[in-house]
Amino acid sequence: MGFNIYHNLLIKVAPKKVFDAISLPEHLNNWWTLKSSGKPELNSEYNLNFTDQYNWFCKVSKIKENESFHLRMTDSDKDWNPTTFGFDLELKENGTYLKFSHENWPENNDHFKHSSFCWAILLNGLKNYLEKGVIIPFEDRG
Repeated sequence: MGFNIYHNLLIKVAPKKVFDAISLPEHLNNWWTLKSSGKPELNSEYNLNFTDQYNWFCKVSKIKENESFHLRMTDSDKDWNPTTFGFDLELKENGTYLKFSHENWPENNDHFKHSSFCWAILLNGLKNYLEKGVIIPFEDRG
């Protein structure tokens, strides 16, 4: 049994805009990664580069256009390696309800708790990126 992180938030844009922002490297680099690569297709490999020390890889484990996008870590650090994180999107009258999950953490340790906090900050950055066009410089994120 692993430990899980969950965050839900409303983003006042259409699901397609949210889906593109969570699945296309040119958008990921504006709110999360320093540089990333990958294609939003099942089993496609993504490279999530934050620094030379944090240059991680994952594969698309679930995808449904404009509805869900999940990645299973394949090469990262020992805490992230067994995990899967993802975004499920639900159309609402006033935007897109994003349900974020990061599941199967091996321990409820400081890294788990810090990552939960960072995800909350990053998801708020995603919201501001989509609603207001705000791009926070990489070194100022999370």
